Parts: sequence; structure tokens; C-alpha cells
Amino acid sequence: MITMEYSFIAKGHSNITSKHKSTFEVTMDKEICLRADCIIGVSSNVKLVDLPGELLDAIRCEETLIRIKLETVNAADLIKGYGHPALTLDHPSDMVFRKSDFTCSRTLMIRADKAACDLKRELVKDLKLGETLKVTIIV
Repeated sequence: MITMEYSFIAKGHSNITSKHKSTFEVTMDKEICLRADCIIGVSSNVKLVDLPGELLDAIRCEETLIRIKLETVNAADLIKGYGHPALTLDHPSDMVFRKSDFTCSRTLMIRADKAACDLKRELVKDLKLGETLKVTIIV
């Protein structure tokens, strides 16, 4: 299988806490509250349906290993998980990366090896300061 990469940009936000134990999320929403402890990026310039068709097809395959690279000015982290045929990949604003097998329109990846609370603290610190977040999807 050919490796595909797709990158997009989101922003950090002062209300990012990155405390959620089972997911992390990137959203197109510009504002979040402190209760949104899974959100690590706001103001994304991409939604799920904007992803290239070949990438969406690969993500919908159960055996596809998906790697997510998160990068800020001072830190980077790598998360691994899997695709699934039940992923509709059609939510208009949110991308959720889950440790569980749960799927819905917002889910991009299941069985992830990290959630928001597991991300590198240097990365979270940058995001809380509003730094730019580069998200790269690798399949």
C-alpha cells in the first residue's frame, strides 16, 4: 500500500486543558469553553469532507494503520490508531480521534494509543498559548 500524507492547520486556544482520557478533537469552531477538555485545536482550516477521496477510502478500511502527527513551534507528538468501514467521515466541523471502538460522523480514528491527557505537555503548553497546530494524517 502506498503511504499518503495530508496536513492541515488549526490553532491553539487559551481554554485548552487537554485532560480528556479517551479522545482528542480538532474543530473548525473558533471558541471553546473550559469544559471542552478533549479539544486540542480550534479554527481548523479543514473539515472531514475536505480530505482527499483516496485518504477517506483508506481511513474507511479496518486494517489501515493511521498515524497523526501533531506539531507546534516547540513540540511534536505522534498518535497511532486505526480506520474502520463504519466511519462516515462527514461531520461539518469536528474531527475526533478515539481510544475506543466508537464510531460516529465526527470520528476519524479508533483504537488510538493516546487521548488528550496523554499528549506531550510541551505541545499542550504551546496550544494553550494559542500557537499554530499542524496536523498531519499519515496512512
